[in-house]
Amino acid sequence: MTVQAKHTTTVRSFKHLGLSERGMIFALLKEGRSLRYIAGQLNRNPGTISREIKRGTTTQMRSNLTTFEAYFPETGQAVYNKRREFNGSHCKIGEVEEFLQFVEKKIFQDKWAPDTIVGFCRSMPEWQDKPIVCTKTLYNYIDQCLLNVRNIDLLLKVCRKTKKKIVRKNKRILGKSIEQRPEEVQSRQEFGHWEIDTVIGKRSADEALLTITERKTRQEIIIPLANKDAASVQIGMEEVKNRFGDLFPKVFRSITADNGSEFANLAALAEPWGSNVYFSHPYSSWERGTNERHNGLIRRFIPKGKPIREVDPGTIRRVQDWCNQLPRKILAYRTPQQCFEDELAKVA
Repeated sequence: MTVQAKHTTTVRSFKHLGLSERGMIFALLKEGRSLRYIAGQLNRNPGTISREIKRGTTTQMRSNLTTFEAYFPETGQAVYNKRREFNGSHCKIGEVEEFLQFVEKKIFQDKWAPDTIVGFCRSMPEWQDKPIVCTKTLYNYIDQCLLNVRNIDLLLKVCRKTKKKIVRKNKRILGKSIEQRPEEVQSRQEFGHWEIDTVIGKRSADEALLTITERKTRQEIIIPLANKDAASVQIGMEEVKNRFGDLFPKVFRSITADNGSEFANLAALAEPWGSNVYFSHPYSSWERGTNERHNGLIRRFIPKGKPIREVDPGTIRRVQDWCNQLPRKILAYRTPQQCFEDELAKVA
């Protein structure tokens, strides 16, 4: 029977120079030997010997005050040891205590994500001279339980899942399909294109929320509705129309909705006001991803099953303001409110 050694790691093909080898380099240089000769004697690459000589060469002074350069093994070893002290990354948690306290406050009190906090601090003047860590390092600290924050406190991290996208044909035709939507809407380069949906608490005998999200600036509008039906949506949209007045056609160039019965009259209502209305495919929530994302933010404060009629109007306004004042990475860590006001000034 043949016994064969099976190694799981490769043999290390190099090792660092030691003090004895540096002594040999010193002696051979004294003899006037070339770099290649020294490399051959030490069984080393000539480049290794060249870098070592540069590392250990210092300027010396003679008794007549003239200077000369020479290689010393002790100098080469000292420089090597010094550089080894800085080899690899070091934990900075002791240097960023103030930043980590700010992180915990923003996550627990304001429900901010770690990347939002890092980007916000990098953009604010008061944090420019203070030490912080990058997003990846901050997530590492959380994974290593170095903060009071746990992964369960990061609402999206524990609920993300992949989903196979299947495009289904519309059986209910309420208006123009999303396939007819122009490219400038898809690219988010043009202001004034919105996504719309409703949020419910209980499945029956309850009020609802009309949520409208601008695709470019991520501005959120939340309108309480008496019911989840077409008549209530019409009242909510008329409220939005009155809010913007003559600017409505410029602010609401298009609206993308799903095929819910509550949006049955949306096209007939909004298109005479100058807004194009498009309808997504069935079971394709990603086609209105911005609005769905904001609905998830709203659910942090108004969870499923909580009756909307029991939510104070002041709370709804605070949730809307929180969404619009949350710095976003996609907006270079500006807030939707800032970006929306800039765009509004251009069309006013």
